[in-house]
Amino acid sequence: ELVDPEILRYKVYEPILLLGRARFAGVDMRVRVKGGGHVSQIYAIRQAIAKSLVAYYQKYVDEATKKEIKDILLSYDRTLLVADPRRCEPKKFGGRGARARYQKSYR
Repeated sequence: ELVDPEILRYKVYEPILLLGRARFAGVDMRVRVKGGGHVSQIYAIRQAIAKSLVAYYQKYVDEATKKEIKDILLSYDRTLLVADPRRCEPKKFGGRGARARYQKSYR
């Protein structure tokens, strides 16, 4: 209910809709996000929900159920469990950005 655009709200609900409410019955979750924009925070929340449920089932329930949950999530969308490692490249000297260089004049 806290997520503003309704389309992004469904993105947060994806792990719950995929696995069903029964698997979330004994679990209480609180997610806090910082940094990034609105959309990236939504994707971080849905990833945190999916990863925490897999970790919970690995630690407190059996391994077979964990594998089943993991397979369902991976077959739907890999980004639910695997983070995107791409980051902004730092700026270097001699140019405006990470790769761009200042123009060279001969005259």
